[in-house]
Amino acid sequence: MDFSELFKLSGLLGRFSPDGKCLASCVQYRLVVRDVNTLQILQLYTCLDQIQYIEWSSDSLFILCAMYKRGIVQVWSLEQPDWHCKIDEGSAGLVASCWSPDGRHILNTTEFHLRITVWSLCTKSVSYIKYPKACQQGIAFTRDGRYMAVAERRDCKDFISIFVCSDWQLLRHFDTETQDLFGIEWAPNGCVLAAWDTCLEYKILLYSLDGRLLSTYRAYEWSLGIKSIAWSPSSQFLAIGSYDEKVRILNHVTWKKITEFEHPATIANKRTIVYKEVEKSPSVATERLSFPPTRALASSLFSTQSKYDVSQVPVSLQYVKPVADRANPKMGIGMLAFSPDNCFLATKNDNIPNAVWIWDIQKLKLFVVLEQLCAIQSFQWDPRQPRLAVCTGNSRVYLWSPAGCVAVQVPVEGDFQIVSLSWRSSGDSMALLSKDNFCVCYLEREEV
Repeated sequence: MDFSELFKLSGLLGRFSPDGKCLASCVQYRLVVRDVNTLQILQLYTCLDQIQYIEWSSDSLFILCAMYKRGIVQVWSLEQPDWHCKIDEGSAGLVASCWSPDGRHILNTTEFHLRITVWSLCTKSVSYIKYPKACQQGIAFTRDGRYMAVAERRDCKDFISIFVCSDWQLLRHFDTETQDLFGIEWAPNGCVLAAWDTCLEYKILLYSLDGRLLSTYRAYEWSLGIKSIAWSPSSQFLAIGSYDEKVRILNHVTWKKITEFEHPATIANKRTIVYKEVEKSPSVATERLSFPPTRALASSLFSTQSKYDVSQVPVSLQYVKPVADRANPKMGIGMLAFSPDNCFLATKNDNIPNAVWIWDIQKLKLFVVLEQLCAIQSFQWDPRQPRLAVCTGNSRVYLWSPAGCVAVQVPVEGDFQIVSLSWRSSGDSMALLSKDNFCVCYLEREEV
């Protein structure tokens, strides 16, 4: 495993291009585009204000930079560095911006969610979508880029509109049986749209492309409900994480629950492997000690190394009791992700912040638990194989695959606290992001 040097970063804005050739990063109002393999700077763009969001177009030819405070989006071209485009929403303001799947239209959501403006880069035409709903996930595109679903709120009722992305014509418009629609997400095959209610009401609705309600699922009532959802890559399973610390798996034939995964504080099953992270200080031979110590020796004396031990079951995990009288309590299933081959599901229960749970989807059983020393900040699957990368806010990156798991110290001087990571599309490198810096980690094909 090789690591690059550290580069400056602001706002955790570091993104690989979809084709995996470039890496864009932001430093205040500057956008830097590098070649992924050499990390040489290919382009340097200067924006009008501090960048708050960046996104690549699907063909990796354009990058949009959103400056929400100023209500401005600037678009840069990689092929023609002299060409650029500025979209100013003026007094309407700006709270969100994204590309359409064709990479030639930009959708801007104005302040107070008054409307979504669709700007065409090719024809310079503008269209409007009225009444978008202010919710966590209000716009969803099918994976093939043909359709867009938008959550709407009008006359105190929730609606969903489905548009054809080629000409932005309305295909379907229907109301949803939700109290307060919280999010929408298409299945990867684009046939089913999941819509779920606010956490005060446990309800998930599944709609077909023509707006028919296929099924409604409710696990319980009168308690905090859905916290996270994830579709399996094959669209056969829908995993629903809830505030009761369980994940429920629905199947795509009947949309009924086939199993539920509990996340108890004590793991008693002998067939579950529990990897526990342990720190050890390196032993230094006394005859090597000199005073003052050399720089290399000093850094090794005060650094701790980390490795995994396999724990004897039963194992008690560190459980945190949530503060009941605060908003957004730290409880329930906050993160969910299926592996690209559909074989595994990784989850995090916010009540047990230091553990990642990995479930075998073929056997519908708990397979592995990774118990870390610090709270899990982020995890993400390698897009090409069942390999999970985890970061916990320190200068280490953790990798798990069915063959085992490993903790790797990033060899940098100073404080480098990794709080986010993202894989390159080819799966042979990833960007490790801290609040002020990032580095690129290059992996060999057969590692772990």
